[in-house]
Amino acid sequence: MAVRSRKSLTEQPERLPLDLGPVSNGEFFPLQATAQLVAAHQRAHRDAVEHARRAGMSRRELLSSACGTATVLLALNASGCANGGRYAVPPEAAVDPARAAAAVGGDELIFDVQTHHVEPTRDWSTRNHAFDFLARTEQARCGAGRWLDCYSRDHFLRAVFLESDTDVAVLSALAEVPRNNPLTIEEAVRTREQIDRAGPGRLHLHGIVVPNGGPLPEQIDGMQALAEQHRVAAWKLYPVWGPAGRGYWLDGPLGTAVLEQARKLGVKTVAVHKGITLPGMDSLYSQCRDVGAAARRYPDLTFLVYHAGVEFDVGEGPYDVGRALGLDSLIRSLQENGLRPGSNVYADLGAVWKILMRDPDQAAHLLGKLLLHLGEDRVLWGTDSIWFGSPQDQIEAFRAFEITPELRQRHGYPELSREVKRKILGLNAARVYGVNPKEIPRKLRADDLARARAEWRDSGAECLPALGPRTRREVLALWQARGGRP
Repeated sequence: MAVRSRKSLTEQPERLPLDLGPVSNGEFFPLQATAQLVAAHQRAHRDAVEHARRAGMSRRELLSSACGTATVLLALNASGCANGGRYAVPPEAAVDPARAAAAVGGDELIFDVQTHHVEPTRDWSTRNHAFDFLARTEQARCGAGRWLDCYSRDHFLRAVFLESDTDVAVLSALAEVPRNNPLTIEEAVRTREQIDRAGPGRLHLHGIVVPNGGPLPEQIDGMQALAEQHRVAAWKLYPVWGPAGRGYWLDGPLGTAVLEQARKLGVKTVAVHKGITLPGMDSLYSQCRDVGAAARRYPDLTFLVYHAGVEFDVGEGPYDVGRALGLDSLIRSLQENGLRPGSNVYADLGAVWKILMRDPDQAAHLLGKLLLHLGEDRVLWGTDSIWFGSPQDQIEAFRAFEITPELRQRHGYPELSREVKRKILGLNAARVYGVNPKEIPRKLRADDLARARAEWRDSGAECLPALGPRTRREVLALWQARGGRP
């Protein structure tokens, strides 16, 4: 894997290392910045000047270091954003690289269960309106000769495996029939083959199943090829989506057919998109009321609830059994079906942590409820990269995050300890995907990709800013352009 020096990269404007601006992955309106968040943003920029002076760095050098991340997290704490949740960063970390590294660094296994890229050389763009959306994001100005190439596998490998501490990842396609999908299974296999040459075992693949995308027998038969020919590690379902604008239930006829075939083929991990209602779709199918029923009926299958059922326009607070929305809809479904913590249901943080890490109180309720009702062994790390660019800011913020003792006592939330974070960041996913958590780190840190990452960081190369539409107008333009499809 070739490594480019900083001089060969497109110059990026000075920015905060942890993006506090509104951003979306295109599936929801960016959350409006609160007064506290605006204050934190202003304070971080202001403090960076003073911290750089005290640390003997330029402002740019500070913002490119762990001290810059510490500066932003301290600004969030100081601006009234963090009461139930906060970032455990000592003030000295803003000027002391060693203290900063201790606060936001780590050596744990990072296993990202939700990542994406597209294949820019095929003509899917003439049949899928995501083409119009991709042209508008910051990533389109990455410096490639053709803007669509900014979403290629090379840029995916750069953002996920060079610019971040991610060790292992799972690659998914979008909710579409294969001929219109920006990433086919054959293209995903080529990505796995490319990364295997530098770091064997670092990338796993999802097999997309769209039971409402054509004759059901064809969709079910296609699962056999995905399992036997392409060695998919799990299935990815989007029940909220359908070519005719209507989704399906996991415990209905379509979902049942897929789950029966998954059991028959022996690929028994099923990742299902819930929450973050897609534009133009019936939000009914984003709810999790079918998850508990399906998990109870198929105790030998493992269900991964992507996005944890969260709806950003609902907001996350204490669990309310009477509210069948957001994460509460998942918790209620599990309780109604007698599924206690440690069952065969997991929840993933993809896109959810990225958005809510700017709102530590909502983030504290989200994580507290997951730990309490699903269990510390049932929460998975996901980032939805590369739609948001490099996931490094998400990793560093999560390492420093904690639920305050006051909120834990009030709601019975477990402590988000360092050991629990290790489970969430990688150990839980390793168990799900059959990866030996003791053996794989040793292999990964001695492979060619690890050496390429070290060269990349030694070169002083900088990460691209967080990607995605940043205003309500941009999201509406995206939805109109792609006809409401994800």
